[in-house]
Amino acid sequence: MFKKILIANRGEIALRIIRACKEMGIKTVVIHSQVDDDTFATRNADESVCVGADAASESYLNMANIVSAAQISKADAIHPGYGFLAENSHFAEVCESCDIKFIGPSKEALLSMGDKTRAREIMRKEGVPIIPGSKKVVKNAAAAQAEAKKIGYPVILKATAGGGGKGMRIVNSAKTLKKLFSNATDEAKASFGNAGLYIEKYIKKPRHIEFQIIADKNGKVLYFPERECSIQRKHQKLIEESPSPAISDKLRKKMGKAAIRAARAIDYCTVGTVEFLLDEEDKFYFMEMNTRIQVEHPVSEEVTGIDLVKEQIKLAAGKTIKKKRIDSYGHAIECRINAEDYKNNFMPASGKVTVFTLPGGPGIRVDTAIHTGYVIPAFYDSMLAKVIARGKNRKEALARMKRALQEFDIQGITTTVDFHKRVLDNKKFIKGNVNTHFIEEEFKDV
Repeated sequence: MFKKILIANRGEIALRIIRACKEMGIKTVVIHSQVDDDTFATRNADESVCVGADAASESYLNMANIVSAAQISKADAIHPGYGFLAENSHFAEVCESCDIKFIGPSKEALLSMGDKTRAREIMRKEGVPIIPGSKKVVKNAAAAQAEAKKIGYPVILKATAGGGGKGMRIVNSAKTLKKLFSNATDEAKASFGNAGLYIEKYIKKPRHIEFQIIADKNGKVLYFPERECSIQRKHQKLIEESPSPAISDKLRKKMGKAAIRAARAIDYCTVGTVEFLLDEEDKFYFMEMNTRIQVEHPVSEEVTGIDLVKEQIKLAAGKTIKKKRIDSYGHAIECRINAEDYKNNFMPASGKVTVFTLPGGPGIRVDTAIHTGYVIPAFYDSMLAKVIARGKNRKEALARMKRALQEFDIQGITTTVDFHKRVLDNKKFIKGNVNTHFIEEEFKDV
């Protein structure tokens, strides 16, 4: 097992990893930017190292400084968390060349799933259902129009190196394709340094269903009960739950087996998530694989009792999976609380947190690194906290979440707490009748 792990991240996920390491008896080093010099993460780690200025490009994305910090502190592994360098194959390769264990998949697996067109082709060969679309990057608008004509409108343009909704455009007709192709190309280039786009058939009103998996060095792969992630805005998830109210046991097994095939196709070894779109006829299609720990991993932990961060560390250390299957119980739901003004197009909010009182009671968990007096930096993601509610069934989990949001007191900044309350009161949401367009259809005022 590792003696010391460097955590190449910040905020709640850095604190989450520190806590797992403490329970495992592993020393921790956390990196930080200049503005993050005094946080819960830096206070709770055994050591902290400043790796650069406030901008992520100069600190949390600064590979040379991060690896130097690991070498100087004599860390034998690096945990990248999520975001930043978590899915960067070059970073994994640099760690390997410096004899530092990257806590994540191999660089080959990162490359395979990081390129969306390559990932689609791998899944197609493995018999995992994929959405009809281009096999390669479409080089220009004319090529995109030719593909769209074959596929049939509507279609969706996607950045081949993308994620988080960047470089994506829905195209309903040939008339608008040229302009949207240019817009998506520019956004993909700015976001990922790669302007490549591919094109897919656009699935109307799908559910976003994902399967958490764990895989060891011997090729054993297990899947967790699915997570329903359809409540999202501009492809950014807002609420997640497990299990999905729409998935039968039969469909769960079918989709879970597809997730296992996806992992084995790239010799995957760590935790990860295989994401699918599910249409109104219960046909599912591979969307992408996230080769890291997910923001929403707590809902899977709450319904299984398995600590995914600890499992990730153990698998990186060469441990094997002893379980034959993943058993689950009850229901869990997570609300991402962001520093945003939902009444103003979800504009990011900044400022000083003057009051920060967390909810509690039976079945409530809050993952956060925020505290009273904390000043929200303008350089990073706007997420403040994740509130997770667990119950013996969905009804109880929702009741506990509503109670928790009522107890949650954040002052000094604008947050999305009230917006989440509105969603939980929505009749369609209560019935589990949702799709990825739920927010735009039900909340036209935001």
